[in-house]
Amino acid sequence: MASTEPNVYLFVPNLIGYARVVLMFVAFYFMTNPEMYQITVFCYLLSQLLDAFDGHAARLLGQTSKLGAMLDQLTDRCSTLGLVMALGLLYKDYFFFFQCYAVLDIASHWLHLTASHYSGASSHKQIDLASNPILYYYYQNRTVLFSMCAGNELFFAALYLLFFSEGPNFGGYGLFRSVVIVCAPVMFFKSVISLVQLLAAAKNIVIVDTDEHTRAKQ
Repeated sequence: MASTEPNVYLFVPNLIGYARVVLMFVAFYFMTNPEMYQITVFCYLLSQLLDAFDGHAARLLGQTSKLGAMLDQLTDRCSTLGLVMALGLLYKDYFFFFQCYAVLDIASHWLHLTASHYSGASSHKQIDLASNPILYYYYQNRTVLFSMCAGNELFFAALYLLFFSEGPNFGGYGLFRSVVIVCAPVMFFKSVISLVQLLAAAKNIVIVDTDEHTRAKQ
């Protein structure tokens, strides 16, 4: 008798996730090759763009999974980290900035995800958001969430491109430099949100610790 168990590995959203990982590594491979910077950005941005589709596919097909959620999170964080590491090599004078950004990005998301696990939330987007209006608005408004993430990725991608070329010229301004300038405030505000997320997650973990110690003494 044929097995009726679903093959989570072959869920459509997870297949999209695997494609994102492949594109990410292709981008990483060519990232410091000055002759391949356009291919690098194409693969990187396509990987990021597919992030907008895997969640929709999961909900539409009823194929949400913990594997898919973790794959999505890890690909997001690792792809951004890889690009920021390359930018640190290209823009050596700003290496410390890229280090700080990478640490904040990884630490805030990891602690937030851990706090979600400790509190029993089914998603990192569901933990104690009502008490924090910034995180609530950020995670519950899909337009804001997409715009912030897209603007942040465009900032770093354009900064990468700018190292090699100004891009097409419009009215005396290079396209890549213009994108960097326009998206810089988005990157800044997303970093502020990451800091808020880090502090909120730490607070939630302390609440869990306090409850555990209180129950242990009863």
